[in-house]
Amino acid sequence: MALVVSLRAAVALAGRFPALAGVDLSLDQGEVVVVVGPNGAGKTSLLRACAGLLPVTSGEATVLGVDLTADHTAVRRFVGLLGHAAPVYDDLSAAENVRFAVRALGLPVQRADDALERLGLTGRLRTTAAGRLSAGQRRRVALAALVARRPALWLLDEPHAGLDAATRTLLGQLIGEAVAGGASVLLSSHEPQLSVPLADRVVSMAGGRVTGEEPGGRCVTLTAVPSPRHEASGEAGAWHVA
Repeated sequence: MALVVSLRAAVALAGRFPALAGVDLSLDQGEVVVVVGPNGAGKTSLLRACAGLLPVTSGEATVLGVDLTADHTAVRRFVGLLGHAAPVYDDLSAAENVRFAVRALGLPVQRADDALERLGLTGRLRTTAAGRLSAGQRRRVALAALVARRPALWLLDEPHAGLDAATRTLLGQLIGEAVAGGASVLLSSHEPQLSVPLADRVVSMAGGRVTGEEPGGRCVTLTAVPSPRHEASGEAGAWHVA
C-alpha cells in the first residue's frame, strides 16, 4: 500500500513558535486517521503543513511524493483542505463557488453540479450568494467543492462543526466513498463520538508532537468516547473498547 503522508521529526514554525515540534506520522493510501488533542496541540498546524500552507523547516516531510521541505506549495493541487472557516467567496453563489473550484484545476464542470446535488445545494440554495447563507450552508458549499475536486488526500479540520445531523451522516458516507476510491483522509476532531467510528487509527497530539496512537472504529468496536479519567483531565486517548 502506498504511503501518502510521511513525517519524521517534522518541525513547522508559526512565526518563531514551533507549531509542530518534531512530528512523526504516517498515512497510507485508503486510510482514515483521526487526530485528537486539546486546543493548541498542533492539529490544525499538522493539516496546514500537509496541505502545503505551513512550511516544514526541518525534519522529513513527504506528502503524495512531494518533499515539503523542498517545495511545500507543489502539493496543493492534489489535496483538499476543509478548515474552520469555509473558504468560499461571499459574492458568488453556491454553484459559482463550486464551479470555480473545479475550473481552477481544469476539471469537468459536471463534477461541480454532481457535488452540489449530493450536498443538497439545490433550488434557491444553489443560486443564493454565499454571503447570505448560514454557517452550516456555507460549510456544505466548501464540502461540495472538496468532493467535486476529488483530491487524493482529504484534510478535514473539525469537519462536523456547523453541520446538521443529516449532513454529518452524509459526511461519513462521503469519506467512506472517497476512501473506497483510493483517497486518504487525515481528520482532526473534538467530537470523537462522530469521528472515531470513521477511523482506522486515532492519533493523539500535544505540544506539537504525536503522543500516542490507538485503533479506530473501523478496526475494533468502540463506544467512541474518552474514558472518564482522560475526559476529566483533558488528555486525549483511552478510547473504550466494547
